[in-house]
Amino acid sequence: MSEIAAKAVVSRRRLRLARIVPYLLLQILIVIAIVLGLRLLEPRDPDGFAVSEFSLREAGTTRPVTLPHFTASRYSLADPPLYSGKFLLKRDGANTTWSVFLPRFSNGVEVAVNGVVILDSRHDPTANRPDRNTPEIAVIPASLLREGSNDINVRLFVWGPLLGFLDTVYVGPDAALRPAYETRTLLFVTLPVVFSAWQSILAVILAIMWLMRRHEPVYGVLATAMVLGVVQAFLTPPVPPATSSRLAGVLLSSAPIESALIVASAVLFLGWRWPRYGVLLFVPGLIVIAGGLIAGPPLPRILFMLLGIPTVGFCLVLMAGIAAYAVLRRQDVVSFALGCAATIVLTCWVHDMLSVFEIMPNERTFVSRLSYSALLIAIGAGLTWRFARALNQVDSFAGQLVARVREAEERLKTSFAREEARARAAALANERTRLMRDLHDGLGGQLISIVALSERGHEGATITDAARAALKDLRLVIDSMDDIGGDLMLALGSWRERAAMQLRPHDIALEWRVATPQGLPLHPELRPWHVIQIVRILDEAVTNAVKHAAARHIIVTIETRDDGEGPYGVISVADDGRGFALGDDGEAAGASQTARGLRNMKGRATRCGAVLDLNSDTSGTQVRLQLPRVFPDSDVAAV
Repeated sequence: MSEIAAKAVVSRRRLRLARIVPYLLLQILIVIAIVLGLRLLEPRDPDGFAVSEFSLREAGTTRPVTLPHFTASRYSLADPPLYSGKFLLKRDGANTTWSVFLPRFSNGVEVAVNGVVILDSRHDPTANRPDRNTPEIAVIPASLLREGSNDINVRLFVWGPLLGFLDTVYVGPDAALRPAYETRTLLFVTLPVVFSAWQSILAVILAIMWLMRRHEPVYGVLATAMVLGVVQAFLTPPVPPATSSRLAGVLLSSAPIESALIVASAVLFLGWRWPRYGVLLFVPGLIVIAGGLIAGPPLPRILFMLLGIPTVGFCLVLMAGIAAYAVLRRQDVVSFALGCAATIVLTCWVHDMLSVFEIMPNERTFVSRLSYSALLIAIGAGLTWRFARALNQVDSFAGQLVARVREAEERLKTSFAREEARARAAALANERTRLMRDLHDGLGGQLISIVALSERGHEGATITDAARAALKDLRLVIDSMDDIGGDLMLALGSWRERAAMQLRPHDIALEWRVATPQGLPLHPELRPWHVIQIVRILDEAVTNAVKHAAARHIIVTIETRDDGEGPYGVISVADDGRGFALGDDGEAAGASQTARGLRNMKGRATRCGAVLDLNSDTSGTQVRLQLPRVFPDSDVAAV
């Protein structure tokens, strides 16, 4: 068992090495490419028009210097360094427009030609931020130029903890200097603005995603970091000696907070839990902000140099480590993208730090903010990849769902067909049972009576009457099977003919009254067994009038009534016979045969959902059948 475990450990180590070694080699290649790219792709200035030999007057002393040159940092603008030099204007260039081109400086400059100021960068706040690398160019008025030697003075305004820096000054024909200026403007002014606009769009998208998915805080954290980056890009502080608000200084110094938020979003984006001690990453940024709110400038700049910049570097190292660990564990697209972006930004940050501390002489081009776009690309690629993966999962789930729905539909169709077959079989069985019951109760009893009469030798008239009764029951069963479309009046029309034939031999007149024009309302739910129960009730009422009441006249009344809840039909059969006495329970008193017949009539009415009322006195008997508004679907009352 121990040997198997050892082999498993060795296998895991080999797998990790197979993952991490190519990744580290890729990061090394990225570092080499960045270093070479910064050297090879650096904008080329027109060296033929360089003015690099100047005399510097600073702190009451004058000394010769060669540009590029660093000067001391200071927080007072009372005695700015003054660079004085000369340039030559040849006769063939007298009719050409000349300009002064400054590729790089910090923080502000004032340029004078032959004692006249032609450029003051302090009028453009965006040109005085050290991280902007903003170039400046100014056209020299022709009236100021003179053939031969011309004086040029550059006054350098320095504020903040950074050392002052003045790059080589170029003076020459505007057509020769303008392309270099436009190239630097494109790289260090236009592109950062484009990236910042892209960052603002990304911040809006992330904020919307967070509002729609509150359970995923990574989007809210990223949106906050993007907003801070946009504020730093577009918010420019006023140039000294103008006073700036403390809030502006704080927002411009919020880079460590932004870096900590980026690290937090990376941890959350990779699906890990943010550790409790992770809040310590925000402490330096909070100290910078607190110092800015309490003391105001220049304290935020000093704190930013001492705490903010190291925090940004530490966050970049942490990002690179998190990405490497994610590659070691997961090896997915997001981990590779974040790792490569962190390496690019970290390399550029190291380049900027070497420039700040003069380890790289004659260099002061900050590229960290420009390289920050690589991190935006990585975040956008990660979000796009995650979104595409989610769409693929949704499509896969939708395909599975469609397949399952189809399977369920097939099962439901099979189940519906099976249930329909069962319902059809049950309906046929119920109809068969009903027919058998009706034939047994009616025609069967009549046939037995005929057989018994024949065996006893009764006269033919008695047997004939029994056969007629049997034939009537058979016709009743057959008529009940006809489709009358819910119109009970059709069935009652057939019953009227049979009732008239039954009453004619007994000299009993049948009067038919339809009190309402429509007769009875239509009932789409009417079934044959409903019809046969109603007809048997009417048959029983007529038979009782013939056998027991000695009536001479029978009135059948049909009408539709409406009590506000809906129409319902009423059928009444009244005779002028001698009547009979009713008991307290509504049954006939004294005649068991009559009582049993009335119970059967009420039972049939109940099975149809109808209500049967009986009134009888010496002037005759009335049977009133109130039909339901909706007939029941099943014969449950008969169970």
